[in-house]
Amino acid sequence: MIPLSRRRFLTISAACAAFPASAKPAPAAHWRGVALGAEASLRLEGLTDAQAAPIIAAVEAEMDRLENIFSLYRPQSELSRLNNAGHLSGPAPELLNVLSLCTALHDATNGAFDPTVQPLWSALASGASRDKIDAARRSVGWARVTVKADVIRLPQPGVSALTLNGIAQGAVTDRISTLLKGHGLQNVLVNMGEIAALGQRADGLSWQVGLAGPGGQVQKSIELRDRAVATSDARSFMLTSDQGHILNPTGGSHPAHIVSVSGPSAAIADGLSTALCALPKAGVETVLKSFPDARLEMHI
Repeated sequence: MIPLSRRRFLTISAACAAFPASAKPAPAAHWRGVALGAEASLRLEGLTDAQAAPIIAAVEAEMDRLENIFSLYRPQSELSRLNNAGHLSGPAPELLNVLSLCTALHDATNGAFDPTVQPLWSALASGASRDKIDAARRSVGWARVTVKADVIRLPQPGVSALTLNGIAQGAVTDRISTLLKGHGLQNVLVNMGEIAALGQRADGLSWQVGLAGPGGQVQKSIELRDRAVATSDARSFMLTSDQGHILNPTGGSHPAHIVSVSGPSAAIADGLSTALCALPKAGVETVLKSFPDARLEMHI
């Protein structure tokens, strides 16, 4: 699992193909901002900036609401309150949905994807003593977290803590995509830390997304239409001299540095790109069998 401020190695080629000199390009509204600590952007085909203004205002309001659920950096967010108190009553449906997907990812990866690594991540990042790191490692265990419709409970209040940094940006991307569909928009490129491509570009072609490897150089270009893609880079931030910021609590090597996955939802693509970064390549196909609509796009 990884922090929401992690660098993303996705470059987006979203502009329409060149039009003949006599043709007038269709309008497209643009927005740029920040979502859960990552750069975010929207491209809304067929709308001027003025026409898009009330929709953008709705997006920003929804982003604020979602930050109040998933952010580790807002003290009053649902996730922060859960971590501080060890329990959370009346969790938002969006949080419950993400935790349900966490269970599916945890099971499919035999525990490599585990949101309870937050104390271990913090101990390693702070340079804690070996004893404290070992104690934090013992606190890891997704199976011990209780998730019910009316309450979420952590196994060791004051010790246990969750991070959703390997999946929340995807979930937010999906939610914003749903909001835009509700406004009748069909052709949109959504980037809320992960990429969701709805419909097509104004020229009728699929959206083009460049997947970048080490140093930000584009390694591969893919087409997306009503599909999402996520990229995780295990070594964009190092916790120690030899430990990248994506942790596999089950141990073992981490041969993959950068993984890109596409899928029917950004949350699935996000969670899988994170999980597969923590697994040997030999285990990738086994995990993907549990998510048949997902596809490995890049594994470096």
